[in-house]
Amino acid sequence: MDTQLEQDLRILEEIERDPDITQADLAARMNVAVGSVNWYIKRLINKGYVKVRQMQRRKLKYFITPQGLAVKAHLTTQYMRASLRTYRELRQEARETLERVQAAGHQSLHLEEDGEAAEIFRLTCLEQGVRVVAAPADGVPTVQAQGARYMLRWAESEKNQERPES
Repeated sequence: MDTQLEQDLRILEEIERDPDITQADLAARMNVAVGSVNWYIKRLINKGYVKVRQMQRRKLKYFITPQGLAVKAHLTTQYMRASLRTYRELRQEARETLERVQAAGHQSLHLEEDGEAAEIFRLTCLEQGVRVVAAPADGVPTVQAQGARYMLRWAESEKNQERPES
């Protein structure tokens, strides 16, 4: 999903959750500059997705329009589709990596990294009956989650032996 569309969705979600939210609070929640939030909100207002009303001298209240709610629903659907596609791709990549590990005669491996991709790999290991060891061990391959790919490193003792392609 396009980064700008993700930002639109996040802002619409936050405004729906709290119409009294400030731009500074939005910026902190989204981990972006206040100026960026201001620009995003102005875009959403110009598109007719958000209306703003001045409540006090420096206090604003945001309202999502019916058109904005429809766009939010559409963006949410797009986001879910993209997330599920990524999940399926990671699961397939994890299965293929585990097939290579098992074909080389291993039933355990070391997994580096944390995050969603590593968690998906852990779940796939559990499903396939492959044990994940906490620390690198002699003779145990290591898998590193890198974006939507898994990099497999063979143990030093196996580097010169024949094994399935990696």
